[in-house]
Amino acid sequence: MRRLKCVVAYDGTDYSGFQVQPDQITVQGEIEAALRRITGEEIQIVGSGRTDAGVHARGQVFHFDTASGIPLEKWAFVLNNQLPDSIVIRSVEEAAPTFHARFDVKVKEYRYCIDNGPTPDVFRHRYADHIRHPLDLEAMRRAAAHLVGEHDFTSFCSAKTFVEDKVRTVYDLRVEQTGSEIWVVCRGNGFLYNMVRIIVGTLVEVGQGKRHPDEIKDILQARDREQAGKTAPAKGLTMWEVTY
Repeated sequence: MRRLKCVVAYDGTDYSGFQVQPDQITVQGEIEAALRRITGEEIQIVGSGRTDAGVHARGQVFHFDTASGIPLEKWAFVLNNQLPDSIVIRSVEEAAPTFHARFDVKVKEYRYCIDNGPTPDVFRHRYADHIRHPLDLEAMRRAAAHLVGEHDFTSFCSAKTFVEDKVRTVYDLRVEQTGSEIWVVCRGNGFLYNMVRIIVGTLVEVGQGKRHPDEIKDILQARDREQAGKTAPAKGLTMWEVTY
């Protein structure tokens, strides 16, 4: 048996998230079905983390074990021939038997795209949330600064989260603009359910003048989901990169 580490990109629009779910079409389910057809083995892949329904990935990572003798350099080609166009294996490499795609993660980077043009970009509507009115980027940046560091992010995760330890470390949280696109770039050691989307939704409210940037400190201290902003739509979020 050998362990293979893969980087996969996918358009999450038509999937019920990454993780396998009963009677649902998922990214993991499509990859495992492809592996079954290729190897004849019942292989369960292990991802670096889950992405929700409608969320995309540029650099999701997963590993799996196989007894197949397919040469390493042919794995990406063979897998991509068996996968739908919305899922692409970007690279495959051999990993140490002890490598774990989830537990060995050091940094995850997510990016959220806001289409801030006067009319929606028809070629971006699957990958960006359109907000027509201009946003105050400097206010959003001042608000974002309060979220950098180690905090209890209870206020910034879904009420459906059953994880007891809600302390996470955000290493970097930037608000950047390229033309009519605004990108919220978030890097951290891990994220709670809907955490990035709630952060973005709250920053947008700051950018719209509905909240003061310094309110973020009070929201963190409240440890109450109702104190933070709306959850931003899934389609704007992309798992960008995972670092080991």
